[in-house]
Amino acid sequence: MLSFSGALRVFVAIDPCDMRKGFNGLHALVTERLAEDPRGGSLFVFTNRRRNRIKILFRDRTGAWMCTKRLEEGTFSWPQPSHDASTKLSLTPEALALLTDGVDLRGAKLRPWYQRE
Repeated sequence: MLSFSGALRVFVAIDPCDMRKGFNGLHALVTERLAEDPRGGSLFVFTNRRRNRIKILFRDRTGAWMCTKRLEEGTFSWPQPSHDASTKLSLTPEALALLTDGVDLRGAKLRPWYQRE
């Protein structure tokens, strides 16, 4: 089980990417497609076209981390591209934990006691 602090920023790439990409390929996607700084301490989450794999890229002061999860069956609930041409979605660390655990975030809402400002 992964656990992340509440101050962590999480960005989800809405469009699928090639899961053969490694550190350098995902780093390039973060800078070019998501227009973010990969060295800023945020998590960047990517999926494949079939939505059965995800990769998470994270850089700390000492180097880069890449985590991969492959589902044996089923798919991840993933945000659909909207009409405003947004390429990324910002999530809370709790929402990322729900996403990786298979919870469908569409229509879900955090209760007031769970929600943070």
